[in-house]
Amino acid sequence: MGNDELAEIRRKRMTELQEQASMQAEEAARQKQQDAQVQMALMQILEPEARERLNAIKLTRPEFVSSVEQQLISLAQSGRIPKKITDEQLKAMLQQAMPQKREFNIRRKG
Repeated sequence: MGNDELAEIRRKRMTELQEQASMQAEEAARQKQQDAQVQMALMQILEPEARERLNAIKLTRPEFVSSVEQQLISLAQSGRIPKKITDEQLKAMLQQAMPQKREFNIRRKG
């Protein structure tokens, strides 16, 4: 393998890496834009206290909050949310959406 062949391989690899980095940057920009659109929609759907609660929960349960956000947006788009959702209403929705915890009581006989 000559120097020319090595240089050509390096050039091709560098081009591939640049294309991959460009695609990752585009995907990150798309994701950022989508997140901004979700936040704008939530500003129209939720009162500020409810948005703060959702953002606080998002720190510990991001997947759960993401699904709740999508549900809220779809409800709003279908016209089933007549006015902004209050913090109390959001709390009730979150309790319904959360999986129920099971409690076990262990009793010893004897």
